[in-house]
Amino acid sequence: MRVVFFGSGSFGLPTLTSLAAEHDVLGVVSQPDRPAGRHRVLRPTPIAAYAADHKLNLLRPDDVNAVASREAIHAMEADAWVVIAYGQKLSRSLLGGRFAINLHASLLPRWRGAAPIHHAVLAGDCTTGVSVITLADRMDAGDVLGSDTLHIEPTDTTGSLHEHLADLGPAVIRGVLQQHEANTLTATSQDESAVTLAPKIGRSMAKLELSAGADTARNLINGCSPWPGVTVWVDGHRLRLLQAGDSPESSPLGYMSEAGLLGCESGAIQILSVQPEGGKPMSFGTWARGCRFDWPAQCLSEAP
Repeated sequence: MRVVFFGSGSFGLPTLTSLAAEHDVLGVVSQPDRPAGRHRVLRPTPIAAYAADHKLNLLRPDDVNAVASREAIHAMEADAWVVIAYGQKLSRSLLGGRFAINLHASLLPRWRGAAPIHHAVLAGDCTTGVSVITLADRMDAGDVLGSDTLHIEPTDTTGSLHEHLADLGPAVIRGVLQQHEANTLTATSQDESAVTLAPKIGRSMAKLELSAGADTARNLINGCSPWPGVTVWVDGHRLRLLQAGDSPESSPLGYMSEAGLLGCESGAIQILSVQPEGGKPMSFGTWARGCRFDWPAQCLSEAP
């Protein structure tokens, strides 16, 4: 099929790679380069970088709905538009009745919004998945055309789950495009009574409250990893907690053991990986072996 791909974030890379191998990708539409890093150097989006490396026709409009952008995209005369983590809403005048589908990182109608993976982990969901939907005026409210399900492990972080869900994309998109081509595609309306929302995550949400219980603490650490990250102070040392798991053992509330047990109001969690201030991510054991203080050490959610 003749396809135009709209995307910016790395979530769409596996699907774009698959589309480029199996279809005629007429164009890739991505966000303009943005300043990044300490020196604010302009960098392309992951999708734009892939398109440039593979010599795909690349468009990076400031406003995808502007007349010039609309005319350029319409001129490609594609059979289908695939939209994944693009970053701009496509207007009705741009869509113009064309077959356009979106890959969303949840099993809709659960977790509509900008941060569905974060919220699935933060809520302690046992399952999640991806949904392919039609584009609608309201965010993520389109009809469901296809989906796939994934189990969430207790040690899954937002980062690891992002990669697992991205890898589900190619097969689901492939199935929807095949059914569209064969005129056998069916659409299912979302149950509005079951909608939950997944707004953007901010740094203010990443404060660890050990009195909230072990499950809540684990979900917060994993849900905020790699960003915005849960930061604590252990014996006065600033430490970012990157991954946590369950533990059958116990530990005093607010204290961390040399084995990585962190005491909560109800039980304890196992800290698996961390990032010390000014250092790189590492296993908890590696970090603990380099510490020169007495264990168990007091763990605080704010600077002492």
